[in-house]
Amino acid sequence: MTINRELFDQVMVPNYAPSAVIPVKGEGSRVWDQEGREYVDFAGGIAVNCLGHCHPALVSALKEQGEKLWHLSNVMTNEPALRLAKKLVDATFADKVYFANSGAEANEAALKLARRFALDNYGEQKSQIISFNKGFHGRTFFTVTVGGQAAYSDGFGPKPGDIVHSDYNDLAAFEALISDKTCAVMMEPLQGEGGIVSPDADFVKGVRDLCTKHNALLIFDEVQTGVGRTGELYAYQGLGVTPDILTTAKALGGGFPIGAMITTNEIAQHLKVGTHGSTYGGNPLACAVAEAALDTVNTPEVLAGVKAKEALFRELLSAINDKYKVFSEIRGKGLLLGGVVAQQYKGRAKDFLVAGIKEGVMSLVAGADVVRFTPSLVIPEADIREGMARFEKAVASVVANNA
Repeated sequence: MTINRELFDQVMVPNYAPSAVIPVKGEGSRVWDQEGREYVDFAGGIAVNCLGHCHPALVSALKEQGEKLWHLSNVMTNEPALRLAKKLVDATFADKVYFANSGAEANEAALKLARRFALDNYGEQKSQIISFNKGFHGRTFFTVTVGGQAAYSDGFGPKPGDIVHSDYNDLAAFEALISDKTCAVMMEPLQGEGGIVSPDADFVKGVRDLCTKHNALLIFDEVQTGVGRTGELYAYQGLGVTPDILTTAKALGGGFPIGAMITTNEIAQHLKVGTHGSTYGGNPLACAVAEAALDTVNTPEVLAGVKAKEALFRELLSAINDKYKVFSEIRGKGLLLGGVVAQQYKGRAKDFLVAGIKEGVMSLVAGADVVRFTPSLVIPEADIREGMARFEKAVASVVANNA
């Protein structure tokens, strides 16, 4: 059997349009394709590979657990799930944990819990959910409707109801929308898919205060920002506000599929036996790998290292930009960074991604106007410099083709 890009078109549903490059091996922040060509990975599987590829701690955890126990139904619990839950509780505001397989599933659980909490405590009239334009919360029908990008939710028939959207960083607009009928507000503490948009400090505090005033639960979607990505274990810890519910996935498993919703005892009690579930949620293999990832990331050295690496990324991106003038700004926090393309390249962020692949560096986009960087949190300085040297060649080629 010949395994190539053409086979994708033959056997896969056409909802993706992957690159012709097929990676076959990864180590640290380097990846090799079928032809043996090497790439520096600044994409990290979209902020998933927090420790790069094949990190020894994750490989060891997977091998060890793989020889013990792979799966149980939720009729029984298991040791890796309990250890991981205890570590998440100890490291955050939360008292209780629910495990799922992905960020979308964690968000689905959070939204269902918020609706049930409001129904039990305040009645059927308190069902409104507010989220933010350009937000992204997953691809289930509930979460994609809550997400603030209609292009992702249109075309599938009637949408889940009583969901409204406000502009991110516009506190006045949000205040005009929220009321005692609002059951929950879902927001990213730094918008990822929507363009790497950081929240104003007053905005975050204002949202928190208005949620408290109206007895609405504040849900932080930390699927992309969580597990060290911003230089804190979770982004809320650097913002001076605490949510009522938090969701985490992506980097939580370091590449192994897992998600979690965490919350307080008072709120968690409303997901009584039978109200929600997941066949694979709390899977021993996933939880064992996630425990190793969390243990490795949640250290002062790694978290401080994220902030130091952010500074180096910004320095090198600024040097490239001084020379080529392709970005109007570099924004984001930690190792969730975005270069907003200048006016003459508007709508063409993907051109930089494609050019980068040709030069041996992997990046991402966040919408049509932002080049996104979400590398390993432990990427060596040498790999940052080498990757940026390759990215500069990619920028030069885009600029030359634009001349």
